[in-house]
Amino acid sequence: MRDHLRAGIAIYNEGRYHAAHDAWEDHWLDLKRGTDDERLLHGLIQFTAVVYHAAEENWSGATGLAESADEYLADLPATCRGVDLREIRPFLERIAADPEGFDPDDAPLLIHEGETLGTDDLAFEATAIAAQVVAEEDGYDEDAIERAIEYAREEIDADGSGPFTGLVFSFVRDPDHRPVVAQRLIEHVQRRANRESDVEGLFD
Repeated sequence: MRDHLRAGIAIYNEGRYHAAHDAWEDHWLDLKRGTDDERLLHGLIQFTAVVYHAAEENWSGATGLAESADEYLADLPATCRGVDLREIRPFLERIAADPEGFDPDDAPLLIHEGETLGTDDLAFEATAIAAQVVAEEDGYDEDAIERAIEYAREEIDADGSGPFTGLVFSFVRDPDHRPVVAQRLIEHVQRRANRESDVEGLFD
């Protein structure tokens, strides 16, 4: 839950309102309906959609979702699972009442455990979730990114060095060089897969 929360929050805070919900959705679908965790993620998913629609001047979409998101978050504590909801709920009420008064600068940043998170603040597992979201959203090779994440986990578990961990972090944290980083990840994945293929069956 925490890694999914932090990945989506960091993506949202960097202005990627549409992509943010992808970090939460799969986890949310597995939660029991009506629990605090389910209501929190449901409300956050709709909140990011409110900001997205308002930024696109889709006022009717923003209004309905603002009312719905506010209902999901209404009975939760002011800080739920480390997420500060104190600015989110008034924002949703304002959009529901007057969506055309929206200014993109009015959209509150999300705070988790006292931090206004960016992707630089994410540990590896949250970064891995963000990497998969970015790959899907931006049309990168999702299979290669997923394999790179698996290889990075092996590096971390072995407490050793290797190319994959740093490249996964760079893929998420450095959007200006993301195409180059993605290409390097693909090349490393292909080389690793080729080495594994060369060894397969030798000792059968």
